[in-house]
Amino acid sequence: MDEQYDVIVMGTGLTECILSGLLSIEGKKVLHMDRNDYYGGESASLNLTQLYKKFRDGEQAADSLGKDRDYNIDLIPKFMMANGELVKILTHTDVTRYLEFKQIAGSFVYREGKIAKVPATEMEAVRSPLMGLFEKRRAKKFFEYVQTYKQDDPTTHQGMDMAITPMSKVYEHFGLEPGTIDFIGHALALHLEDSYLNRPALETFERITLYMSSMARWGKSPYLYPLYGLGELPQGFARLSAIYGGTYMLDKKVDEIVYENGKVVGVRSGEEIAKCSQVICDPSYASDKVHKVDRVIRAICLLKGPIPNTEDVDSFQLIIPQNQVNRRNDIYIAGVSASHNVCEKNHYLAIVSTVVETDNPQAEIQPGLALLGPIVEKFIQIADICEPIEDGTKDQVFISKSYDATSHFETVCDDVKSLYKRVTGNDLVLKQRKTQEEEQKEMAAQ
Repeated sequence: MDEQYDVIVMGTGLTECILSGLLSIEGKKVLHMDRNDYYGGESASLNLTQLYKKFRDGEQAADSLGKDRDYNIDLIPKFMMANGELVKILTHTDVTRYLEFKQIAGSFVYREGKIAKVPATEMEAVRSPLMGLFEKRRAKKFFEYVQTYKQDDPTTHQGMDMAITPMSKVYEHFGLEPGTIDFIGHALALHLEDSYLNRPALETFERITLYMSSMARWGKSPYLYPLYGLGELPQGFARLSAIYGGTYMLDKKVDEIVYENGKVVGVRSGEEIAKCSQVICDPSYASDKVHKVDRVIRAICLLKGPIPNTEDVDSFQLIIPQNQVNRRNDIYIAGVSASHNVCEKNHYLAIVSTVVETDNPQAEIQPGLALLGPIVEKFIQIADICEPIEDGTKDQVFISKSYDATSHFETVCDDVKSLYKRVTGNDLVLKQRKTQEEEQKEMAAQ
């Protein structure tokens, strides 16, 4: 291991694997290490044995749950926006060739004690119980405004500049009711809490536009999900890195990050030291350089059937806006099933998560758990959400952020772009790359 690398990456979470793939493509010599014996780090997908080992060491899964290999259970529940940044990174790097995706069947929202489908078509919107007739007309005007608004064309502004007008004023302008505001802000713009109301509206407009354009790609819902679980994503980028010369070491403990004159020069594992000029890692590998900004609770639940009142769909996202249950943060429920190759065919998988607000986190997710119907098995995880204290340019140790409570990968992609810029000094420009086959043809022709 006493070799010189350009970059050593520690942790095989999605953020780290995307970066090692991108840097390997650019010709950097990359060593990628993980203390675990599986890919994915905090964002892994585990089989039953691994799941029980992590949460209930020594206990065996019941035979009634089926075969170990039928399970790929995500530790972090997130979906991909069909038109979002992760899809762009996947196509830019051609990692899509290693993966198969399936659309999430439905998007739902909890309102006044009931589960309602987020309308996917105009016909569904007309029939939706989420708004009364007059409110639907007001909401229609609001959405038309969002779709026609152009920042550089004042004739589309109706006297408001979204770069400075707070979102609360826009809602006021269209006379929207509190329930509709909840629905737009949390089920479409996917804000976790209500601080966005006081920020310029452009941010929320962009989020609504992303939701709508993702929905327009395939209808039904704006979300995609990889077959065999989210752990397939980091593995896809790891394969990309390996093709371009990246070296991988799983089950390799990291004892020390080595510095000289305040800058990183290597990483020690036991008696061996691998030399490098830059390190990228998740917060668990540099706990002295991060601070806790929040905590998140996630409950992984195995169910015997689809959850009630979701039209028996095989997959869904259900959002409980914080105002509906007197909280500051939304509760998210992500549901997938055997049709995504993540559990045995008679079972369903639902993960309930939210940002922790009190000393009793389990009570906080109770409104979500209450909607699931009978729960066969439940695994609770409470994790710190950490962020680096410094940007890493001084000592060349670049630390990713923990996975937050959002239901999609947009914040992960923001972190990837930020880290890429700090590591390389350049912006990450996403374009459609040539496929490996096209590259090989070109090389053969030369």
